[in-house]
Amino acid sequence: MTTLLHIDASARLGRSDQERYGSHSRRLSARFMEGWRASRPEDKVVYRDVGAMPPQPVTGEWIHAAFTKAADREPWMHDVLRESDELVDELMAADIVVVGVPMYNFGMPAQFKAYIDNIVRVGRTFGFERSGADVSYWPMLTEGKKLVLLSSRGDVGYGAGGPLESSNHVEPAIKTAFAYIGVQDVHMVAAEYDEYGGEKLEASLSAAEQEIEALVRQLCGDSNTTLAAGM
Repeated sequence: MTTLLHIDASARLGRSDQERYGSHSRRLSARFMEGWRASRPEDKVVYRDVGAMPPQPVTGEWIHAAFTKAADREPWMHDVLRESDELVDELMAADIVVVGVPMYNFGMPAQFKAYIDNIVRVGRTFGFERSGADVSYWPMLTEGKKLVLLSSRGDVGYGAGGPLESSNHVEPAIKTAFAYIGVQDVHMVAAEYDEYGGEKLEASLSAAEQEIEALVRQLCGDSNTTLAAGM
């Protein structure tokens, strides 16, 4: 059985295919999950909505606690790290992490940055040691995890080779953080033209959904997987 961790990061609630002001990234992540469940209904899905319920941001107390060896932590330190521990446990148990994440002002939402800050944890998801003047780092997550990034953008041209590629700090930043803790297998689909609306936006969303359908087939290993009409 495969375990999927489904995360939504948009501040918009609802899906754009169901609500007038709904989220495009939520629409895309839901599309992926519907396709997956249609093909593999026995798999386990854990859902976390960091857009609606963001993790607590890192504080000085959090840093103090995280960099204190587990055996030396005081009771308050365990309290401070409790949410982070829960997020890390979910991530470690997942085989595939599916994230719906919009672009806000060229980067990821603050809610998802708080998530990343809570899961990039010394002693839990990465390790390091000093040897003289040198410091070495290593990831601690098991190999084989996959990350699926499903994004939405207001303008067009943020993808590889596009005129705005250098201004895209969503996928590159997320890939860097996840690679650091051991997740190297990353798949990305994005819809653009949100600020344009109309036919351009709908065409981009439709193309993204077709890419997602193909990605579901690829990751499920089932070339006959198709999404039900209307999903």
